[in-house]
Amino acid sequence: MRGRLALFIVLNFMLLSLPISASGQSEVPSWRSIGIDPDSWTDGPVKEDTPMNQSYQGNAVFVIEISYHTGLTSPEVQGNITIELFEQWAPITTTNIIEHIETGLYDDVFFHRVVDDFVIQSGDPECKTVGAYPVTSPQCSSGGTGETIPLEHNVNLSHVDGAMGMARGAEQDSADSQWYITDNEQHGLDPENRDDGGYAVFGIVRDGMNTVREIASTPTVTNPAPDNFANPGPDLLGRPIREVHIDSVRMIGVADPDGTIRFGELTEEAEPLITAKTLSISGLILLGIILLLIARIDPPSTLNQDTVITYDAMLINED
Repeated sequence: MRGRLALFIVLNFMLLSLPISASGQSEVPSWRSIGIDPDSWTDGPVKEDTPMNQSYQGNAVFVIEISYHTGLTSPEVQGNITIELFEQWAPITTTNIIEHIETGLYDDVFFHRVVDDFVIQSGDPECKTVGAYPVTSPQCSSGGTGETIPLEHNVNLSHVDGAMGMARGAEQDSADSQWYITDNEQHGLDPENRDDGGYAVFGIVRDGMNTVREIASTPTVTNPAPDNFANPGPDLLGRPIREVHIDSVRMIGVADPDGTIRFGELTEEAEPLITAKTLSISGLILLGIILLLIARIDPPSTLNQDTVITYDAMLINED
């Protein structure tokens, strides 16, 4: 009996020693552990003297995979646009974009507004081809998720060439899911140059700027004046004649200019293979096994003078 009691105590102690995961704590997505070397990006925008030139350690990176036709009889062209998100300067907007990407919101939509030497605009989940392009939802260009975010500005972010920003309506806090990429610098959209609060920049093209320029030069139904990002509406302002289709948008990793994610951090002393914590846990497990074996044999009862011992008779067969 005492052996079983000791075993019960030890097993409970061992259970309390095990690590307990915090409930409700979100797991880090796997793409956060993939480091991307900025030196691998070779087709970026024209640079200005701005903090946006530099790639920052740990910033999220995603790719827009696109297919389109440059001419009526030309073969399909595929291109990628790689974007770095400035999470440190636009946390609300970048979180919103990442959530939409991870739910696949932008897959299979098309660029619904293109203005050469200004912007290319997409991100409306209503803008999907129904049957054959340009047949689509009547809500195309005015759609979204129905959940808006506040207008977010930072002094380090501006509408340089290749900047990525949030489209919105007349209200400052009306940005939802639609976004745009600038074709050449468009500082007229910065808040200090406007009376309506301007538009929020949250990322920049790191690779694939030639693809942006090809899309921007795509012939359109009508050519809108590049004055604002209010939804174009049913008049098809800036709608490409031939579909510029987004095959997928996916997170691919984080910027790793330091190389710490790709190569790991170098330390002077190697981490010991067996730590004190490992030995402690192993010792508890071994102790539990020993007590389990002991507990299977109860200790003999103590005899006293009042104890009566009886023996059962055994029949022995005689040959």
